[in-house]
Amino acid sequence: MQPSRRTVRFHLGLVAATITALVAAGLTIITPALAADTPLSQNRPATASSSQGAGYGAGAAFDGDNGTRWSSAAADPQWIQVDLGATATLSQVVLRWEGAYAKAYKIQASTNGTTWTDLYSTTNATGGTQTHTLTGTGRYIRMHGTGRATGYGYSLWEFQVYGTGGATTTPRPKPTFTDEVTHHEFQANCSWTANRPDDPIVYPGLPGASHMHTFVGNRTTNANSTASSLLGGGTSCTNPHDRSAYWFPSFYKGDQLVQPTGDQVIYYKSGILNYWQVQPFPQGLRFVVGSPTATLAEFRDSPGAVEGFECGDLSRSWDIPASCVPGSQVNVRYQAPSCWDGVNLDSPNHKSHMSYPENGYCPPSHPVAVPMLEFKIAFPASGDLSQARLASGRGYTWHYDFFNAWDNPAILDALVTHCINGGLQCNPRGYDLYKPHRGAALTENFELP
Repeated sequence: MQPSRRTVRFHLGLVAATITALVAAGLTIITPALAADTPLSQNRPATASSSQGAGYGAGAAFDGDNGTRWSSAAADPQWIQVDLGATATLSQVVLRWEGAYAKAYKIQASTNGTTWTDLYSTTNATGGTQTHTLTGTGRYIRMHGTGRATGYGYSLWEFQVYGTGGATTTPRPKPTFTDEVTHHEFQANCSWTANRPDDPIVYPGLPGASHMHTFVGNRTTNANSTASSLLGGGTSCTNPHDRSAYWFPSFYKGDQLVQPTGDQVIYYKSGILNYWQVQPFPQGLRFVVGSPTATLAEFRDSPGAVEGFECGDLSRSWDIPASCVPGSQVNVRYQAPSCWDGVNLDSPNHKSHMSYPENGYCPPSHPVAVPMLEFKIAFPASGDLSQARLASGRGYTWHYDFFNAWDNPAILDALVTHCINGGLQCNPRGYDLYKPHRGAALTENFELP
C-alpha cells in the first residue's frame, strides 16, 4: 500500500526537524554529495592538433578549472583528445565551450589512438555547455571539429568524459588556498664537493673519460657511482636526506679553475601549470640537461626556460660575458625537463625518457610530472672574463647531470606535497618565510613531524 501525500509530507517534515535539532546540538550531519562525480578525463594526458600558444595547451581542457582553456589555431579541422589510461565504458561527455565554439563536430572513441569510432555527430551546435549521452567504449576520446562557428579557432574551457573504468590511479585534486599562489618550489642548497673528469651517467665505470666536472651534493660521486652507492654516501646539501648527485662542467678563467663558493641553489619547481599534479622523483632516476656540443642557438632556444649567464646588471647572456663588474659573480640558470615517461630511469641518450612540457602540460608520451630542476650556479669571477670558458667549451655548452638519491622518499614526498603542490616558496626544510602560517614540511632537524 502506497503512503498518502500527507503521510509523506509528515515524514519529510519530521526528518527536517530532526536534522535541525541535531545541528543545533552541535553535531555534524554527513549527507551524500550532490555534485557530479569527478570525470574519468580529469588531469589525464591530453593532446591536440594545435594550440594557440603557452597556457592554451590540450591539458587546460582537462584540469577541472573553468578559468583555463584549450584554444586551437584558426583553421579546420582541429581535434583534441584525452587518454583515459585504460579502456572505459562511456556514459556521457560534457563540452564547455568558450565563445569560439564548434558548429560541426564529432565525439569519437578509440582503443589505440589511431582507429576512431563515431559516438556522436552534429552540424548545427550552438556552443555553451553541451552534454551528450554516449554508448560505447574506448581508452582515447576526442572531439573532432570540422566546422567553426566563428573566425577564431576552437576553444574549450572543459572537456569532461564520464563512465566507468579507465585508469586505476586517481589524480591529485587541485587544492584551494586563501593565499595567492605565486610560487611552487623548494630549494636544495648544496656546496662544492669535488672536481673530477668523471661522469657516472654518460661514462659509467670509466674514470677520467669525461671533461672536468664540478660536483655538488653527494660527497662520494665518481665514475663508479650507482644508486645504491650514492644512498650510502654523505652530502654537502643543507638537507641531510638529499644524497643526490648534481654536477656540471667546471668553470675556468684561462687555465685557472674557478670553484663555485658557498651553497649553490638548486630549485625543485613545478614545470607545468597544474602544479598540484607534480610527483616526487622515483629513486634512481637520472638524466642530462643540455649538451656539451650545443650551439648558441640550441642553448638559447631550449624548450625549457633559459636565463643563461648574468652578472651585475647584465642578464640573459647566451655565452659567458666578456667582462663583469669587479666584485660581482657570474650566475648561470637553465631549466630541466619535468615530464617523465613513467617507466625508464635512464635512456640510451640519457634524455629521451624525459620531456619538456608542451604549452604547460605533460605530453601523453611522458605523462608523469616530476619536479623541474633549475640549477642556479654562482662562480666568483669578475672583471675581465675574455678568457673564461667551461671545461666543455664556450658558455653555451653549459649542461648538467642529476642522479636522484634521497635516502628517505617520504622526505622528498613531503617537500613536494607541501611546497610544490601547496603553492609555496620554501627553503630546504619546506618553510615559506612569507607565509609562516602554512608551517613547514619538516622539523628543524629535517625530519618528518
